[in-house]
Amino acid sequence: MKPEVLVLAPIHEPALAALAREFAVHELWRAPDPEALLAQVGARVRALVTTGLKGFERRHLEALPALEIVACFGTPRGSVDLEAARERGVVVTHTPTSIAESVADVALGLLIALMRRICETDRFVRAGKWPERLPPLGRELGGKTCGILGLGAIGAAVARRVLACGMSVCYHGPRPKPDLPYPYCPDPVTLAARADCLVLACPLTAATRGLVNARVLDALGPEGFLVNIARGPVVEEEALVAALKERRIAGAALDVYWEEPRVPQALTAMENVVLTPHIGSSTREVREERKQKLLENLRAHFAGRPPPWPLRAPEMKR
Repeated sequence: MKPEVLVLAPIHEPALAALAREFAVHELWRAPDPEALLAQVGARVRALVTTGLKGFERRHLEALPALEIVACFGTPRGSVDLEAARERGVVVTHTPTSIAESVADVALGLLIALMRRICETDRFVRAGKWPERLPPLGRELGGKTCGILGLGAIGAAVARRVLACGMSVCYHGPRPKPDLPYPYCPDPVTLAARADCLVLACPLTAATRGLVNARVLDALGPEGFLVNIARGPVVEEEALVAALKERRIAGAALDVYWEEPRVPQALTAMENVVLTPHIGSSTREVREERKQKLLENLRAHFAGRPPPWPLRAPEMKR
């Protein structure tokens, strides 16, 4: 009899199809009445599949008394209750992948689209406005300064890309990195004041939640651009919307939001904003690698072997 698996949130469709070939899969997010589905199958579910972004809470484990393993598609960053899992003896696994280059590609694409007004001028052409007047002018990247908030693997990959575009780099993080050649700024306000564009690449933690506030945005100034590939709550939502509306910053490009997949209507209505649906690591290559690792974790567990990719607390903080 196939082990029963509860899938908490949407994942890569080929991964879901592969799961369904090997396990008895229940898709909670598609159920018309999730609570009724839990009441029906919860006592038999032995594995919970979730995403790194969605994670899981103690209440999810409490609803599944036979649960043995949680398999995360991706790597959580503060979205899972490892303590609750330890108390229950539930194994938690993830699918570590190298996404720094993929996310940095999107950051550079957003930066170019924003500063050169590519999305705005695409709409200009589609609306038939070109025969009537000239399109709005963008800004050069060369000669500008890119401030990077969070110079980990992703931030460093962003730095390499913007340097190739003729930009200079400065950064802020928890501490200076003496092995890197870029100037270190002691706080986000100083970083924003020095930068022509501010790229957010830090993890979401208690210390970084709301880190980019009105003071930081005012320091970035009316000629400055913001790119967020980190997490939505790193930026104070109301402060960003106000700064954009009042043109206290020149524009923003966002791949992440506060309550995904909901995007504030105030942002979708603005011309000086570029919006993408959290596609930083959304490549076929990354998704296929995660699919294979997800399946290998589950196969190993149900064959009585330790899963190859258990999740440990230090990995959640990188």
